[in-house]
Formats: sequence, structure tokens, C-alpha cells
Amino acid sequence: MKIGIAGTHRVATVMLTSGAVLTTGALAAPAATASPAATAAPASAPAAAHVRAAAAKPSITARGGYAMNSGTGKSLYAKAADTRRSTGSTTKIMTARVVLAQKNLNLNRKVTIQKAYSDYIVRNTASSARLIVGDKVTVRQLLYGLMLPSGCDAAYALADTFGKGSTRKARVKSFIGQMNTTARNLGLKNTHFDSFDGIGKGSNYSTPRDLTKLARNAMTYSTFRSTVKTRSTKQKTVTKSGGYRYMTWTNTNPLLGGYSGALGVKTGSGPEAKYCLVFAAERGGKTLIGTVLASSSATNRTKDATKILSYGFKQ
Repeated sequence: MKIGIAGTHRVATVMLTSGAVLTTGALAAPAATASPAATAAPASAPAAAHVRAAAAKPSITARGGYAMNSGTGKSLYAKAADTRRSTGSTTKIMTARVVLAQKNLNLNRKVTIQKAYSDYIVRNTASSARLIVGDKVTVRQLLYGLMLPSGCDAAYALADTFGKGSTRKARVKSFIGQMNTTARNLGLKNTHFDSFDGIGKGSNYSTPRDLTKLARNAMTYSTFRSTVKTRSTKQKTVTKSGGYRYMTWTNTNPLLGGYSGALGVKTGSGPEAKYCLVFAAERGGKTLIGTVLASSSATNRTKDATKILSYGFKQ
């Protein structure tokens, strides 16, 4: 993601009204001289109108969208759900997912921030967690830096740490390989990664349906759930000289605090990706997860997600 780009209850009332109409029709029938078919028609019209209203899908500006009931897997909304598109920083959901699946993962493991991570940010004018070269930052803190301010430096640090190889280039390549292997294992047939952060070479893509499935799986990890739900955090890191400093990271997801029941998950943007959002919310014991890709603005991607969520909770 580039810095320059950024980053429900009338059913009972309606049913009662419809019930009243049906009751009135039933009482009036014996006194009427019209045929039974003619008598039944007025009663059925409101019911049909109710069905049509309930089935109306929201109109969104995003070129693609999808949502499902996380508990049942039932699809609730779809618009070009299987069309491949650039994903921007929503790619980082997979970055986090690969890290969290590491065998014997130690979230308190300290990682020393390298100059290469800082140079990468400058070279790509990329979104940053503002990590300081030489600081020792824990894996847990890197996940905060990855998912809240969408730090590409944090993504680089994680890829360099959890990839395999004797050189940084080899380790990054290995990590991206793990991302693609995970995508295949999760059955994401329309997903491919060529980067650890979404700043790829043109073959970094997914679909609304695939990203939603990925987020659903990632949310099974408690660390992921707690991280993406965090609106802001202040973390103490160790400096190169042995002292310490505090880093404050704020979540780029406006649904948190702006939509009742919001649980996260991740924003994304880019010249090709436009504005993206993978989102989740819970109401009445039901959790919905969804995605919008290629929305027209940061404001509209939030509106699109809100429309889809509200529509889904009414079903």
C-alpha cells in the first residue's frame, strides 16, 4: 500500500402488518360475494412485496465484493466474487497467517530491524510502521506493525525472519513460497502472491471470495483476532544501545469504532488495487466476514463494507 494513496429490525413490524392484513381478509371472506380467488389476491400482495424488499441487494462502488456467514460458510453477498484483482495490502493477511502457522512459534522472539527494511520503505514510498534500524522488536509487535499501520517494513522483517535460506533474498523468496503453498492448501484457486506486502510485480492477485476465505481461516488464530481488532497500541521496544523507546500504532480500519460489532480485518490500496477492505463483524451471536476490492475511494470502501454487513445481518 502506498502512502500517497492512503489509507438492523423491521421484520417483526412488517410481519405483524402482513398478519393483520391476512386476518382482515379471512374475516371478511364469508360476507363477500366475490370468488375465493378474488378474495385471496389482496392478502398475498403485501407478502410478495415483503419478499421483494428483503431480497434487495445493496449497490456498491467496489468492482468486486463478497460476504459469508463465518459460522456456516453460507454466502450472503456476491459481486464479481471470483474475478481476480490486485489486492494491495490485504496481502498482509496472508503474511500474518504464514507467521502464525510456524511450528513452535515464539511471539516474544526478538527481531533486529535491518537497514534493508528501512531502505525498502524509502525506495517504494511504502506504508510504514516506522521501525528504527537497530531496534529489537518482538514478533508479536511486528504483527501489530504489520496489521495496524500496514507497515511494509514489518512485513519485510517477518519475511526475512521466517523464510529459509542463507541470504535475505533467498529467505524472502522462501517466505513468499510459503504464502502460495498456504493459499493452495486452503483451496484458494484464484490467489497468487509475488510479494510479502502487496507491492508486487503484477502477479499478486486474489478475489473477494478467496480473500474472505483466507480471513475466515486467519480468524481462527487468537493472536490474529486480537491484533486486527486493536484500534491503537503503544509498544515498548529495545534500542540498539540497550535502552528503550515506545512505538504507537493506530489501525487504518475505520470500521473499528465506526460500525457496531466490527472485528477488523485489513485495509489495502494501490494504483492498480484502488481501495480494498477485508472486514468482519459480529452481531447477535452471528459473525460475518467479507471483502470489497477496487472501490473508488477510502470513504467508499468503508461505505461498501457497511452496506454489505448490514444487508447480511438482516438475512
